[in-house]
Amino acid sequence: MHEIFGGIVKHISEGNHVALVTEYSEALIHRSVVCEDDIEWNALDAGSEGVSLTSTDDRLVMVEYYSPKPRMIILGGGHIAVPLCQVGAILGFSTVVYDDRPSFANNERFPDAETVICDSFDHVADRVRINKNDYVVIVTRGHRHDGQCLRSILDGVFPKYVGMIGSRRRVAIVKEQLEEETGETEKLARLHAPIGLSIGAETPQEIAVSIIAEIIKEMRVGPPAIDARNTSKPQCFNSLDMELFEWLSGEGGKTAALATVVYTEGSTPRETGAKMAILPHGKTIGSIGGGCAEADVVQKSISIIRDGGYCLMDVDLTDSAEEDGMVCGGLMKVLVEAVH
Repeated sequence: MHEIFGGIVKHISEGNHVALVTEYSEALIHRSVVCEDDIEWNALDAGSEGVSLTSTDDRLVMVEYYSPKPRMIILGGGHIAVPLCQVGAILGFSTVVYDDRPSFANNERFPDAETVICDSFDHVADRVRINKNDYVVIVTRGHRHDGQCLRSILDGVFPKYVGMIGSRRRVAIVKEQLEEETGETEKLARLHAPIGLSIGAETPQEIAVSIIAEIIKEMRVGPPAIDARNTSKPQCFNSLDMELFEWLSGEGGKTAALATVVYTEGSTPRETGAKMAILPHGKTIGSIGGGCAEADVVQKSISIIRDGGYCLMDVDLTDSAEEDGMVCGGLMKVLVEAVH
């Protein structure tokens, strides 16, 4: 089990989507990890919920999709980068800001950034390991630096989104130069330039909003995947509870139960895919909603730890929500299993 959950943490830290496949039968529980680069990826399908549950006469199979926290890399630390970083952090992006000027690339200017790098734009490829699921925004102070950044991106793994600021004339000059130099016509065709949705933005704050809006559109809507193996990816991924998964890959060898929300209906405190570990004495790591949503699950988990195996249980929050005046009052189906 250490290797399975540790493998998920490793894939996520490298910026990859990953699926956890668990097969349940009377005899055993078997887990495997499938990365988006594996040939088996295309055969998996979690629909629009990020979790699929299928059953036959003798077994139950659960597939859970996980994605890394979306990372936005802002190349250039000028006036647009400041509100862009702020809004990105609010939306849950892991933000990296890169500039070659110490007065622009510092934590005081970008307190919301997870990483701030001050270095020459020639070193972007070495300092920032861009992966295919990144969102890269090029907002430097001149087309020479734009070209340096874009050249570095073309030389490596092309990210999910690349946008470059500038007038149509400035963008055309940079693209023409790089097409002649690199021959990467297909990659350059995926460049969003001029950057941002057309909303008539004028101020740095408005331009930042237009850029973020375009990134969200790319994230939620399209375009269709160029790699044919990835055309059947699910529309929804679960976010990884890093604390829980690191515990499962480390101390998680201790006897415990693992609860996973596999279905929701109505207003529930947590979405499909939420996980929680339960120790024999009732201590929990992670959460599937707190309060009454967890109380019955914890009680059932203690017996599962003792007896082994797994079970599916329904958690009805309707009555308790009315009694306690809670907003959440839907239904959840939770899979509880013993882990060792």
